[in-house]
Amino acid sequence: MKKNRQNLIAQLIEQNQISTQEELLEMLLNAGVNVTQATVSRDIKEMRIVKHPASSGEYKYCMPSAAGEENASKYMSILVGAAVSTDVAMNTVVVKCHAGTAQAACAALDSLDLEDVAGTLAGDDTIFILCYSVETAAVTKKKLDVIFGF
Repeated sequence: MKKNRQNLIAQLIEQNQISTQEELLEMLLNAGVNVTQATVSRDIKEMRIVKHPASSGEYKYCMPSAAGEENASKYMSILVGAAVSTDVAMNTVVVKCHAGTAQAACAALDSLDLEDVAGTLAGDDTIFILCYSVETAAVTKKKLDVIFGF
């Protein structure tokens, strides 16, 4: 029953612009699902449903993957716009950025979940990407060069 309800919630969110729990509750009741607002609230939390800006400027509920895809697209434009060059220093990839953009670009890099990356560190115009080995740093640099169009 819970799984069916949550599948219906996902379907409703993907097919409609739903801004409030009350709207979602009404749609569920109209679909014949006898549910309370508290249960809808728990489902939203459990399903990790988020509110994301819609093209109209209002906020709407989105499934995590849909919101993630929209954010990934925004992150990629930040990342590509910020990067100036890449280099490798042993097991560290160095990304030079336009002044003041490295921290935002680093957050975008972190969202990519690159393999073989132990962590990242950003300053004002430079990002250090610590890789597990010299070999994986070279591979990571090549991946980034493709993303950046270098």
